[in-house]
Amino acid sequence: MTRMQISTTPATSPVPDERLAEILANPGFGTHFTDHMLTVEWTPDAGWHDARITPYGPLQMDPATAVLHYAQETFEGMKAYRHDDGSVWSFRPEENAARMVRSSHRLAFPELPVQDFVACVDALVQADERWVPDNAGEKSLYLRPFMFASEVFLGVRPSQHVTFMVIASPAGAYFKGGVKPVTLWLTEEYTRAGRGGMGAAKTGGNYASSLVAQQEAIGQGCDQVVFLDGQEGRYIEELGGMNLYFVFDDGTIATPATGTILEGITRASIIELAGKLGHQVEERRVSIDEWREGVTSGRITEIFACGTAAVVTPVGSLKSAAGEVPAPASTDLTMRLRQALVDIQFGRAEDTFGWMHRIV
Repeated sequence: MTRMQISTTPATSPVPDERLAEILANPGFGTHFTDHMLTVEWTPDAGWHDARITPYGPLQMDPATAVLHYAQETFEGMKAYRHDDGSVWSFRPEENAARMVRSSHRLAFPELPVQDFVACVDALVQADERWVPDNAGEKSLYLRPFMFASEVFLGVRPSQHVTFMVIASPAGAYFKGGVKPVTLWLTEEYTRAGRGGMGAAKTGGNYASSLVAQQEAIGQGCDQVVFLDGQEGRYIEELGGMNLYFVFDDGTIATPATGTILEGITRASIIELAGKLGHQVEERRVSIDEWREGVTSGRITEIFACGTAAVVTPVGSLKSAAGEVPAPASTDLTMRLRQALVDIQFGRAEDTFGWMHRIV
């Protein structure tokens, strides 16, 4: 298959260098956007076509555009990292591309080939390379590829016009002032996904359904919410936007696997990384009772969460209507895994896994 041809229309009014320096010094997360955006369209007759990089700006959208009514939409989250030599790299982009293919299948979308997805992301980063911050304080360029039903049509069926886009936003460290354990609230009223549902797809609806539970968690003085499975209400699934890991006193590690969780790229990487450090990792069902009893008995020594934005974060106490489970005793392995992963991403350690992809 020939590589996708991408045209470029440079921005006529890019952000001035002085203003860009201010933004990159303290970028925050998801509030500033680069000078350009990438767009590709799909129709049944033409397939994927008209790939183009244009100045970043608002979309003109008909009120009857299908995504606004039927939520046929998928997205990805990934980062570009500046190494000390000035080069720019992404982390396992083909895995994000493959996950978008899986999400597309679940949402009845056409599949964007993996090599085209990677080429599109690379092209936008190359066009906006000056927006990739230096790596002080774990700064990076957050990348948001997304796909939506863009047909102007009211009717419940897969869209016959689909738009794929990539936008980018400089990102600061997720934790200001250093990594701190997150406190969690166990919701027993809301579930994230059910068997046969969209839990394993990265689609906006999954995040929309988590928001009221996240509000509940914040109202209880917690940072994040924990979801249980929708069938029995016994087994841990994930947080609102992160996967969970449990470390046991014999050095083994377990991460929930129920068929309804979003399997993160960071999650998959930690399974490999922990294995290299000599820890056996099981993907299995982990019940809320095992969590409570394991921490109380000392059998569970660490719990951590992982995701693209936070990378890896220790988990502190768990609150619920039944009371509070204290924080596990240690964060040693959690922080070792975090440092090992970040060092690979920012080029400070040898990438023996072949995870990093050079863009510039």
